[in-house]
Amino acid sequence: MTYEQLEERILEWADARGILKNGKSNSQLLKAISEMGELADAHAKNQPEEIKDAIGDIIVCLVNYCALQDIKLLDCLDGAYNVIKDRKGYLTKDGVFIKGNYR
Repeated sequence: MTYEQLEERILEWADARGILKNGKSNSQLLKAISEMGELADAHAKNQPEEIKDAIGDIIVCLVNYCALQDIKLLDCLDGAYNVIKDRKGYLTKDGVFIKGNYR
């Protein structure tokens, strides 16, 4: 299944449950933040299945949030990539990102 097909199914699911008609973007944003907490918990406990579940739930919330804002999640992702694609720098073994061409 393509991303677009999956997004369509998510939106059909959300529409059937009144999320798109009655929902507010702030409720989907808060739900996504709540799911981020679940992701952090699953990460801390090294629970791979729960990590995948939380990531999926976050993406569903973001798809719904975007629909309520009349934007497409994939457009946001594309825009973010276009901003970062030419950035220089690297991540050190200690997890610090060094900007520029230093190495």
